[in-house]
Amino acid sequence: MEVEIISRESVKPSLPTPDHLRTYKLCLFDQLASPLYIPINLFYSAKNENPGKKSDHLKESLSKILTHYYPFAGRLSGDGLTVDCNDDGAVFVEARVSCEMSFVVDEPENEVLLRLFPFSPYRRHEPARSSTDDDLVMLGVQVNYFACGGVAVGVCISHVAADGAAAAGFVKNWARFACGLASAADGVVYDCGSRFPPQDLSDFLRAMDPVDEKIYNPLPREEVIQKRFRFECRKIAALRNEIRDDSSRYYPSRVEAVTALIWEALIAATTKNNASSQVQPPTLVIANAMNLRQRMNPPLPQQCIGNASHLSMVSSLDETMKNRSSLAKRIRRSIKEIDDECKREIAYMGTGEWLDDLAAKVCGEFEKDSNIGVFYFVSWCRFPFYEADFGWGKPVWVEGGLKTNRTAIFVDSSDGEGIEAWISLNREEMSKLEQQHGILAYSTFKPSV
Repeated sequence: MEVEIISRESVKPSLPTPDHLRTYKLCLFDQLASPLYIPINLFYSAKNENPGKKSDHLKESLSKILTHYYPFAGRLSGDGLTVDCNDDGAVFVEARVSCEMSFVVDEPENEVLLRLFPFSPYRRHEPARSSTDDDLVMLGVQVNYFACGGVAVGVCISHVAADGAAAAGFVKNWARFACGLASAADGVVYDCGSRFPPQDLSDFLRAMDPVDEKIYNPLPREEVIQKRFRFECRKIAALRNEIRDDSSRYYPSRVEAVTALIWEALIAATTKNNASSQVQPPTLVIANAMNLRQRMNPPLPQQCIGNASHLSMVSSLDETMKNRSSLAKRIRRSIKEIDDECKREIAYMGTGEWLDDLAAKVCGEFEKDSNIGVFYFVSWCRFPFYEADFGWGKPVWVEGGLKTNRTAIFVDSSDGEGIEAWISLNREEMSKLEQQHGILAYSTFKPSV
């Protein structure tokens, strides 16, 4: 697949950012976010419209929306704690793709999809050592024109200033501006730093050093296998009915059911035989990313930028978790704990004390069990990506899978009822995962060669 870059420029806000808004302060959760980019690819079917006209339309609406999302038009400051809202603009690239769009959509591969972005989402912010402005860019867009007339809009938003919910809100509002359906985007830039003040993380990172390797599962990206597992609506309905527990009036959500199924399969896939040929099941901790916006008291603005999210961690060491139903119920309980406990801890303990407590809890778990691993689940389900109509219809497909080891990213299927799970594992674990009964029964995927 050949991707020819036609143009590259900066799109600046249509109105200058006022001086009193020049500095945007990052919050504690922004500090804890990985300094990568959130990648979003939106694919649109062919329409009889001049590509140049589409690009001009996108640039004009992007310029307008950036007046409201002004940190995205700025640059990360050298201290890594603020964004200089200097209106330098977002990177905007136009590209011509030699193949049909179906080539990418039908059997997507991570390395092919990466070519549809303005830069690699794996490029890290390094403000202390950065020598070029490109290293500090907050937002990049690439508009890709396929030979068939289809279009893919690839967006990279700095994770330092946005989580998945914030990225979805930006894309939806940008599309609304493009269609003339919005004239303002109130509440998107909220001072989360006043609620979660930035901290000196040196003590926290030092305390976490002993378990960092197990938590982050470092592995070169070329050694990680990523696959798309598709869970159709009817299969999810059957899975939810299998997991439901009428005695406790428990009926799992789509995400709870699919997470429990994958968790069960992962335990089997990561089990190794020791020297005496005895099965040695691991303790597998799953970490679910939770949106805190509406869980805080008082709540944060629903569409505010920043990283208003927190990890809910659950260990398979719990003796009561013997089947998918018990796994799913434990996932729901962990979500409720975020509702009830996390917000009280952050509010009343203070962010610094909360960090110390978090480090103690995590390190304590790893000290109790050396045979432990962590797997991350990130759900973008119900995020409004499929509502992003720039004037030529809604996306036919949305993709956003970062390939990082032991991670699953959930995205709605185009009908809004199914789930596409982008799972990343090492080659051996992926091969085992594909053979698990639950995965074979409830998902469709292309097996490894």
